[in-house]
Amino acid sequence: MEFEQGLTEARLVRRYRRFLADVEDAGGRRWTVHCPNTGSMLGCTEPGSRVWLSHSARPGRKYAHTWELVELPGSIVVGVHTGRANALVGEALDAGLLPGLSAYATRRREVRVPDAPMRADWLLEDHPGGEPPCFVEVKNVTAAVEHGRALFPDAVTERGRRHLEVLADWVRGGGRAALIFCVQRSDALEVRPAESIDPRYAEALREAAAAGVDLRAIRLHPSATGIRPDCPLPVHHQEEP
Repeated sequence: MEFEQGLTEARLVRRYRRFLADVEDAGGRRWTVHCPNTGSMLGCTEPGSRVWLSHSARPGRKYAHTWELVELPGSIVVGVHTGRANALVGEALDAGLLPGLSAYATRRREVRVPDAPMRADWLLEDHPGGEPPCFVEVKNVTAAVEHGRALFPDAVTERGRRHLEVLADWVRGGGRAALIFCVQRSDALEVRPAESIDPRYAEALREAAAAGVDLRAIRLHPSATGIRPDCPLPVHHQEEP
């Protein structure tokens, strides 16, 4: 994924009200931008951090700029725009980086799981080997701790837990489902549940895995010019101390 226009560089002043952030450019001018991330953004909101912003000229927008990237210590660039995760996973599927899932010939967005209160991010269909259609849920990951362990979620997510339960029930009934963690940081080596943040989600993840939900993760390499799929990562059910 390449950014259609060049990004604007600035420094983060603060993030607040979930969807807003104040930034400052090199000349000292401050303005408010849209923050497209509903999580806590653990480790990604340190004041003074270098950030990159996209710009929209669409009429009616209250804030013309959207926060896309943040640079962490060690020159680690993280993609914070959760709305890009589905398209990035689509690119990873096209690139063959998710074996088995990449073989499906057809993808449809936002398809309702039958008899369930959930729309899956993708429905994969037409597998050449005759595999059943696969409902796919995508989760964006930005938080990480030492030793390359990326964590999800970074805040309690009842919605995420319910989605896991729906996918597990679907698989128990004979269907196929997958959860793909979209890790927008190139220092990640694995994905684990953030049990200390949301133990109920961690337990639901283990139950989903036991039911047969296919747990996958893909690492992305974000930069100021674009975000490219990098490689698959292992998903572990337990968070190490």
